[in-house]
Amino acid sequence: MRHLVAILLVLLAGCAGTPKLPPTPDLYSDASFKPPSKPVSTAELFTLSPEMRDYLHSAAFNTYLRNRGQEYGLLEALYNGGKTGLKLDYDATYTRNAAETYRDRAGNCMSLVIMTAAFAKELGMRVQYQSVTLDESWSRNGGLYLLSGHVNLVLGFRIPNQPYATDPERALVVDFLPDPRADKRYTQQLEEEEIVMMYQNNRAAEALVEGKIDDAYWWARAATGSNPRTALAYNTLGVIYERHGDLSMAERAYRAALMREPESVIALRNIEPVLMALGKTEEAKTIAQRVAKIEPVAPFQYFNKGVTAYQRGEFSEARDLFAREVKRAPYYDEFHFWLAASLIQLGEFKEAREELTLAADTSTKKDTRNIYNAKLAHLRQLGMR
Repeated sequence: MRHLVAILLVLLAGCAGTPKLPPTPDLYSDASFKPPSKPVSTAELFTLSPEMRDYLHSAAFNTYLRNRGQEYGLLEALYNGGKTGLKLDYDATYTRNAAETYRDRAGNCMSLVIMTAAFAKELGMRVQYQSVTLDESWSRNGGLYLLSGHVNLVLGFRIPNQPYATDPERALVVDFLPDPRADKRYTQQLEEEEIVMMYQNNRAAEALVEGKIDDAYWWARAATGSNPRTALAYNTLGVIYERHGDLSMAERAYRAALMREPESVIALRNIEPVLMALGKTEEAKTIAQRVAKIEPVAPFQYFNKGVTAYQRGEFSEARDLFAREVKRAPYYDEFHFWLAASLIQLGEFKEAREELTLAADTSTKKDTRNIYNAKLAHLRQLGMR
């Protein structure tokens, strides 16, 4: 069985206009998994904590609203820092609910969207969620290959004397991705139930990365129930079954994903080795050929070859391979890091420092950024300026 397994973290497979699906076979195997370590619930996903309510009613918060209006005032109060702002940090370690994001002063794009929406709804604002189509953004963790999508939100400006109407010309797009591409890509409107499903799917993926397969199952199960029309959670459920050793159930889940999104390269790549292991060789080969036509170069292909070259001491080849991955995915920190490591081995210290700086700038995890910055400091101590 292959080691490359893909999970979509925050990516929506189109829902609008989805035809009525034929009955889905029984996809759940509750008896095979232990109860979750903590309740699997989204009841408090958008709930304001007492501390959040205190801030909402504070003099500082209301000063922002008076000076800038509700929409811009809310953003300044939450994200502009200063003496009275929250100074929130972008951190993709795990997906938090609104109260956890406020408590930790950190979150990924999903967490920040949820917390901002919670405040906005409390203030009576109209909130609209969006998925943003960006170039594929891959990462890996614990033997899993993860594909991240992106979401943002729109705050609608109310029209005077029309309490239920908003002015579309003045809609404020709020985006937390540290990436200038975000406002130049296609967006798709999301319902709040889809945000809930994505949150649950994220939690499933994150639990799986941590090796908490039972928790992962219950979160993925909940996600398929929140929005059964999309492929996302079914793919995650398939990965969980595969990791659990239940290949027949993994096949069912992947087929359910493909029923909803027939051209999903992720689900196709995932089901192919499962079919091979189940003895369905001809179908597996057909799918492999199909994937090769859709996506001839697999994610991390150059990277994996680069690591092999690096381990053999072939640093020039490793540098060139890592550079190809950086060109293909310039916003993934690990590619920059390994390119920097190869450059150091080749004595190209100025270029290595530049790549380490890019690794720190593109990392979405605070702990990883700290590691890269420490390595940069070490280079400077060695006089490699």
